[in-house]
Amino acid sequence: MKLSTLSILLGAGLAVPQIFALANPKRFTTSVRAFPRSIAWGYLLMALATGWFLFNVNAEEIADFSRLKRGLMFAFGAIGIGTCLYVSDFLAIRGLALLMMLLAKTIVDTARWHESDWRLVLITWAYLMVFGGMWLTISPWLARDLILWGTATEARLKMFSAIRLGFAILLIVLGVKVFN
Repeated sequence: MKLSTLSILLGAGLAVPQIFALANPKRFTTSVRAFPRSIAWGYLLMALATGWFLFNVNAEEIADFSRLKRGLMFAFGAIGIGTCLYVSDFLAIRGLALLMMLLAKTIVDTARWHESDWRLVLITWAYLMVFGGMWLTISPWLARDLILWGTATEARLKMFSAIRLGFAILLIVLGVKVFN
């Protein structure tokens, strides 16, 4: 995938929830506060993360791992399923954290060889996602607390949503104007 396409998709994906939050803050607040303990979201996000991780393992071409690949695929698939069965508390947050780290890998891999220094915007965001993903994996209840704090008042929700929307627009503009 080209960096321009990835940047536009990331910007659009980030913009949609921000627009929803600005247009309907009460409904957004209700939805986002229910997210951390949502079993349905947890199963979906863990399934996506497990599938994406297995895809990455399968695509890996390091010769040292070639004879172990089948066993690793089975083990990592079992870990994904086992997590859904035995670590269901804050499963949605954990699934989101894994997806953040996998997305960060994709961003860094895609942006690595682009000549524009603006790629550092995406790479910095990717490293922040890795840090955030590790933090959320270790302490998922803190995400719940952060969500409660961020949605405590409508003004705070709108301010942070506007900031994230501005970043999303920057990503789209970079994809259209700079990364082509």
